[in-house]
This record gives sequence, structure tokens and C-alpha cells, in this order.
Amino acid sequence: MKPCIVILAISLTGPVLAQDTILPLWPEEIPNRVVTDEQEVHEKGDILRISKVQEPSLAVYLPARANANGKAVLIFPGGGYQILAYDWEGTDIAKFFNSKGIAAFVVKYRLPVSRSLTHKYNVPLIDAQRAIRMVRSNSDRWNLESSQIGVIGFSAGGHLASTLGTHYKDTVYAAQDAIDNFSARPDFMILVYPVISFSSGARHQGSKDALLGQDPDSSLTARFSNEMQVDEETPPTILIHAADDAGVPPENSILFFQALKKYNIPAAMHMYPTGGHGFSLATRDPYLSGWTDRVVEWLQALK
Repeated sequence: MKPCIVILAISLTGPVLAQDTILPLWPEEIPNRVVTDEQEVHEKGDILRISKVQEPSLAVYLPARANANGKAVLIFPGGGYQILAYDWEGTDIAKFFNSKGIAAFVVKYRLPVSRSLTHKYNVPLIDAQRAIRMVRSNSDRWNLESSQIGVIGFSAGGHLASTLGTHYKDTVYAAQDAIDNFSARPDFMILVYPVISFSSGARHQGSKDALLGQDPDSSLTARFSNEMQVDEETPPTILIHAADDAGVPPENSILFFQALKKYNIPAAMHMYPTGGHGFSLATRDPYLSGWTDRVVEWLQALK
């Protein structure tokens, strides 16, 4: 038994291996959680779908130290605030960023349709704030520049990413430890076919109903219509959308782009003619798949 113990001790104190590291977001009490008999569900088909998230976590994906450029991105998979397309818009995206020398962190955030939550509309933001603070607090450990930590979100995950970028100052949970002293502001945002608005004709009704309920107060609708929350401190943003997106209308990206320009926030938008909704890396479309190159170019040029 002793040799095994020695080997284990070495592995725990050695370099962090990305694919082997999944960290709980909360060390003790999980905010806004209530005890139920609900169980987390993982359904593996062509896409790994996770629903009824009970234990929010951060999956760490690090490039080789020799390739690392100090940038990092937190990834929020989509799924209409009802499920997480965990590999399709999560771990596969992390591996892509690693290939470009960028550290990546997949956030398994709680979903507001869960029965295990109270004040459900705040819960995804609670987990998102904690996740970016956790990454920033570990900048030295993970070889990151603390001022080059951004977010990418897909569909409803894009709504969460843009919520973090416009509501990072909101106090939505009580601090638990030193991690909560770090800034929750992303240094940049990458929003891919994002849900943005709940107050316009462009809204994605399913995401709105899941997050806010079917008959929310108008003030709550305005609060989470993120084009209305942009200000001078909103992070630089790049938006990716397809003009034929019948799931989340491209007007969502257009509204956010216009709001960014109003406040002179550095912004870029790439509107592809076709691609529909939920194309992830778009590996089977030679034109659309170039969106990842456009993002990397934008990040390289970002000051």
C-alpha cells in the first residue's frame, strides 16, 4: 500500500492536469439551494445533456505551459436554461481554445427550472460570479494574466455570459471566503448566437420562461434584458450569429452590438448568412467554421 500512497501524494502536489480537474464552485453552503429529492441527470447521445444540476462545478482545461499565452475563457454552454449542452458547447470548445494557447474553464451552472432552488432567476448569475472569481484567484497557479480572463456563452449560455458582463457588480450572494474578494468582471465577452433581450420582439420565449417564469414583473424583465444594462464599463465584446437563426433571432446580437456602440465599447459582430441555431464549432461548414478564427484574431488584437 505504501508505494500507492506515495504515488498519490506526488500526483496531488504536481502540475494540474486539465482534463483531470473538476472543482466544486462552493466549498460549503451552496447559495439559494433547498433540499429536495431531485437528482442531477446526464443523458449521453450525440450530445451530452446535463439537467437538474445539483453540484455546480468548474472543469479546468489548461494548454501546455510552453503554449500558454496567459489568456483564459470561462465557457457557459447553452440549452435554454433547461439543460446544458455540456460537450457540444462546453468541453469541445475548451479543447479548441487550448489548441490556441488559451486556458479554458467549463462552468456547470445550476438551471432555474430545478426544484432545488430559491429566487431562481439569480442562481445562474450567482454561479457565474463565483466561477470567474475562482479562476481569477488562481491566476498564478494556472499561469494566467488576471487582466485577460473573459467569457464565452452559447445561446442561453450567451445570455448568462452577457448577464455576468453587465451585472458583475450586483451583490447576489453572501461572500464565503477570500475568493469572493476578487472582481467578477470579465475582461472580454464572446457571445455566440446569444439570447440577449427579454423585452423585445426578438426574445427567446423559452429562455425567458425558464429564467423568469411565465408572467414576470416588468422590472425583472428589464433587468435581464441585457442590451438595456450596457454602460461605459461593459467589457469589449464579439458577437457571432447566423442570419437564418430561427431559434434565437439575430436581432438579439444586433441589439447588444448597438448598445455597445452607443457607449463606445470595442465591439465586433460577424453575421453569417446561414447556419441556423446551435452550430457549435460548425466543423462541417467550411465558411461558418471560420468563426473561431475570427474570435482568435479579435482576441489577439484586443488591447
